[in-house]
Amino acid sequence: MLGRTEIEETGLAPAPSPVSTETKTVIGEDISIQGDIRGQGDLVIQGTVKGSIELEKHHLTVGAKGQVEAEIHAANVTIGGRLNGNITALEKVAITKDADFNGKIKAKRISVEDGAYLKASIELERESNITPISIGKSADQNVTALQKEPIPRANEAEKWGSSFDQPPDPKPAS
Repeated sequence: MLGRTEIEETGLAPAPSPVSTETKTVIGEDISIQGDIRGQGDLVIQGTVKGSIELEKHHLTVGAKGQVEAEIHAANVTIGGRLNGNITALEKVAITKDADFNGKIKAKRISVEDGAYLKASIELERESNITPISIGKSADQNVTALQKEPIPRANEAEKWGSSFDQPPDPKPAS
C-alpha cells in the first residue's frame, strides 16, 4: 500500500543492513583460539588467544577476562586483561588499570592508567610532519663565526668578584 511503512504492513521492524561500516567481533570467555587471526573489523577478546593478530586499520581490545599471548599488528590496542607479546600499533596503545602486560610496544602514542601492571620495552614513533626550522645563519656559518671570534677568558678577579665569592683555600686548616 502506498504511504504505509514496513512496520505498519508487517508488524516487524526492518532487518538491519547486512553491510555495516563498523563491525566488531567478540571472542567470548569460553572460547580459546590457537593460530593466526586476521580481520577487517574491530575485535574484542574476552577468551584465550595464542598466535598472531592482524587488524591493519582496526581496534583490538583485550577485555578484563581476556588472556592473550600473541604478536599484534593493529591501528589501536586497548589492554584490560592479560597480554604477553609484542604490539605494533599504527596509532595508540591504551593500558587500563586492570591490565597485566609483558612485552614490547611500538606506537605513536601510549597511555597507562594508574594501577596497571606493565613490564615493557616501549618505542614511540615521532610524527613525520615535524620539520627542522632554520634560525638565521646556517650551521656552517655559525661554526665559521665561532672560529673567527675567540671566547674571552675572565681573569681570576673578574671570575670570583668580591672577597665573599672567593674560592675556598685549597690548603686545609691545621
